[in-house]
Amino acid sequence: MSEAVMTESGETLPAGTKGVVADFSADMQSFHVPWGKAMMWIFLLSDTFIFSCFLVSYMTVRISTVDPWPNPSEVFGLTMFGADVPLLLIAIMTFVLITSSGTMALAVNYGYRKDRKKTFWLMVATAALGATFVGMQAFEWTKLIMEGVRPWQNPFGAAQFGSSFFMITGFHGMHVSAGVIYLLVVANRVRTGFYEERGGKYEIVEIAGLYWHFVDLVWVFIFAFFYLW
Repeated sequence: MSEAVMTESGETLPAGTKGVVADFSADMQSFHVPWGKAMMWIFLLSDTFIFSCFLVSYMTVRISTVDPWPNPSEVFGLTMFGADVPLLLIAIMTFVLITSSGTMALAVNYGYRKDRKKTFWLMVATAALGATFVGMQAFEWTKLIMEGVRPWQNPFGAAQFGSSFFMITGFHGMHVSAGVIYLLVVANRVRTGFYEERGGKYEIVEIAGLYWHFVDLVWVFIFAFFYLW
């Protein structure tokens, strides 16, 4: 006859089948992951599917179209001091967004050290870099619209270019804009000591960081598909 089992918490479980039933019905957490972080991972997983569908659709359209696809170096180039510089704005945008990942990582680090001042300013710096990215994207959109690019037409080549570009970069830009607001809200709560009053846990900073790093990672794929291919 098997004996009763002692759990790590000191609780005694019945032997045999009753012990198994009691163990599974105790609602114990197997992996100690905060609910907020788990929900963020689920959200990011669903967002991954959406962006994947967009990018696969873009590849399908680009490969299947019979019209010539626009040359990214010409479409996204800028004229500086009388010389045409290809992809200059896009390179700056990418640098800004990658830099924001660094400041966000530092914010998470100092958040777990409970250094409110540095965490606040690093999150504000991340939000400022994100807002800069959105501003440059708005400039890019304005430039293309002024040149005649529309979702249904494109003077540079295949008409599908406009619809694909505005849909995918616009959806990503909405994510960055929402992230900027999210970071500023969390940063303000860090500054006011909101989380200190609730146990001093700064897990929310890491959760915000997960979202921001995801947005940056998606941009790497958009950059490769739209501007380098």
